[in-house]
Amino acid sequence: MSGVSLPWRVSLSSLSCFNSSDACPFLFPARRRFPLSGSLVTSLSLPCSFSGNGAAMVVDDNLHAFLEVLPQDLRHRLLNDFRRNLLVEVVMDLGRPPEARYLGEPGGQYLRTTEVSMEELEHAQKLVGEFGADNRAGIEGTLHRISAIRSRKGSIVGLTCRVGRAVSGHIDMLYDLLHYGKSILFVGRPGVGKTTVLREIARVLSDEFQKRVVIIDTSNEIGGDGDIPHSAIGGARRMQVPKPCLQHKVMIEAVENHMPQVIIVDEIGTEAEALACRSIAERGVMLIGTAHGEQLQNIIKNPTLSDLIGGIETVTLGDEEARARRCQKSILERKAPPTFYFLIEMRERDYWIAHQTEKSVDMLLRGRNPMVEVRKRDEQFKVVIERWKAYDGQGI
Repeated sequence: MSGVSLPWRVSLSSLSCFNSSDACPFLFPARRRFPLSGSLVTSLSLPCSFSGNGAAMVVDDNLHAFLEVLPQDLRHRLLNDFRRNLLVEVVMDLGRPPEARYLGEPGGQYLRTTEVSMEELEHAQKLVGEFGADNRAGIEGTLHRISAIRSRKGSIVGLTCRVGRAVSGHIDMLYDLLHYGKSILFVGRPGVGKTTVLREIARVLSDEFQKRVVIIDTSNEIGGDGDIPHSAIGGARRMQVPKPCLQHKVMIEAVENHMPQVIIVDEIGTEAEALACRSIAERGVMLIGTAHGEQLQNIIKNPTLSDLIGGIETVTLGDEEARARRCQKSILERKAPPTFYFLIEMRERDYWIAHQTEKSVDMLLRGRNPMVEVRKRDEQFKVVIERWKAYDGQGI
């Protein structure tokens, strides 16, 4: 972005000790000194396999279990595909050729010329099992997710078979922030890796930080399908949700019954869930969550979710105050402290924009650009934090 100066940049993997106050004194004042131990050092020192865009190494994808759901000819083709480690999902719609979608590629690729039949969809449905109220199902013992599209009569006419992977290496992008015990909200477009990050955060907080972590797993996407959660979440406990509309009630139940220090919840999307988040945060519990939206501005403008960042209200100023501020008499202001102390925009899997929520919201409401931290990987896949003096809300 033109006109933006970069005073310095720091590579986390090159430091034995990271003084957070040096990273961005405007964003994160009076920070303590935290050692780069545990997951951060391990993920950067082990031999890793990276994708073309710098994604972290794949630890476990259990691809064979995923391919069992597909027709035999598709299974054979994908097993012999050199890009199978980048496979994101397979789409099978009745009367159309099946399509594979890969990480880093904008479009899909047809796997054959013949169309998907009803028999193939029924066979896949039998292997997967019963779909929930959200039309999602999983393969037991894995992180794979199968989503159904139904006709008006209720029969399944399409399947989106998404590959679930336990990925290590993402935690080094925010390892220093976890030490504060502050709530963190992730926003980003679908497929950017928000759920994968939640899964690794659950493992690190429970195993390395020795926190009591409870995951609210509405679609079994974080902990995998089945009654026994996937090992990727470490020692974190998992509460399943019978219906998506009950997610907010299970969140409150987790706090009242199981004394968690950390609650992890995916896809906060309703007013009831936003209110439940505020109630949990006011009880002193650390929240890690994701919300629908790509950027902080999307949350500010969303009346359903704006409470996550403190809520927005219209305030009428007096004549003298308006002149002093050089603004109109009716302005927008934040109503309350944000539920989430940090907000991270996941632009790409390895390109994040970190906000201190309260400061960024106030600056944006005043029509000014807030201070942010850009967290990304360089050419050697080392995490680099850059401090930016300006932020346009679109691209940096």
